[in-house]
Amino acid sequence: MNMVGLDEKTTQEWINRVEFERARTSRPTGFPELPDIPAGRYIDEEFFALERANMWQRTWLYAAHIDQIPAPGDFMVWSHGSAPIVIIHGDDGDVRAFYNTCRHRGAPVVRTRSGHAGKTLVCGYHGWTYDRQGELRAVTEPRDWQDVDKTCRGLIPVRCERFTNWVFVCEDADAEPLGDFIAPLARYLRHLPLDGLRLVERRELDVRCNVKILMENFLEAYHFKLLHPGTTDRIFDSQGTCVHLWRNGHSMMLSPNRREDWVDPGTVGMPEMANSTAIERYFNPSYSLFPNMILPIAPTGMPCVAIWPKTIRTSAMEVLWFAPDWGGGERDPLWDNRIANFDRIVDEDIQLAEPMQETIESPGFRGVPLSYQERRIYHWHEEIDRRIGVDRVPTALRIDPVLGDHVE
Repeated sequence: MNMVGLDEKTTQEWINRVEFERARTSRPTGFPELPDIPAGRYIDEEFFALERANMWQRTWLYAAHIDQIPAPGDFMVWSHGSAPIVIIHGDDGDVRAFYNTCRHRGAPVVRTRSGHAGKTLVCGYHGWTYDRQGELRAVTEPRDWQDVDKTCRGLIPVRCERFTNWVFVCEDADAEPLGDFIAPLARYLRHLPLDGLRLVERRELDVRCNVKILMENFLEAYHFKLLHPGTTDRIFDSQGTCVHLWRNGHSMMLSPNRREDWVDPGTVGMPEMANSTAIERYFNPSYSLFPNMILPIAPTGMPCVAIWPKTIRTSAMEVLWFAPDWGGGERDPLWDNRIANFDRIVDEDIQLAEPMQETIESPGFRGVPLSYQERRIYHWHEEIDRRIGVDRVPTALRIDPVLGDHVE
């Protein structure tokens, strides 16, 4: 894995690409015209089922920050997979995940969203008892279970790995390791001290729309002028936005500040990440970790959005803040305003989401044409088909893979 991060050469190359975007007057020569995204990918129940079974349940997904389960025995239940999953900090310091399903009669092993397990997890239905590593240690009334092989009756594990202090899960036992999956994006973060980031704030929203409506919004800057006239459009120059596409569906866009000397007044005096570059200071990089994690980065912290499908017409959106450690005591009061400002941007982003759910089910919705600057959306859809398996996707709903020469 590339461990360099953003060196001076790469930083300058990215800045040059921003200047190219500012200066261009048409679509660059050689870039293909993007075919329309078929309307059925947003409203077809069978396609939604294909995505759930073959993409969402077989891809690495962000689940937690270590601050949510900091000590051995701490656990939380994560409910954005095929079934509830308990994530627990083990005695050996490793974080593990298991389906929250007792091996006796299928009752939930834990019944609170989070907590501390002590030395064991005890099913409240019949008392089957598991250790923090998921192994079955005791059964109630053992005289009737003399032949049970405890080594075969542990909780069913779910793959669980960490990238710095972020915990990811994947329900596919054959998926590539998290480090390999995330490598195309992670190589550009290695210069930052991500291990020292703390979880500042977390909230979760239910939004009545298809997951694609939300995800696609965060993959382009085309909407800044109309949706964010007093927030991001006032600060960011969307005309200078440049896009990077990476394998495994990951991508990033840089949206430069309109003024080179602009500094967010709400960040003055806050701790900063060591080794921050001009990219984080002046170009507002927003990374997309396939399939559902949006990560804008500034030296003083990063607001993250993670989005999951619930039904074909409903989604869950988690909004998180990560920031450099500020030492002991309470967080700086400046965080209240900073969080409120980002919440305002998120609220602007989702203001059309629920009305759009109604209108995409209209006969007037025939498909989605995309421009050159919206190519992250097309890249995302190409990866969805790869993850599902192109041969499984109905011919009328397939994405023509045209971006291969433009993926770095």
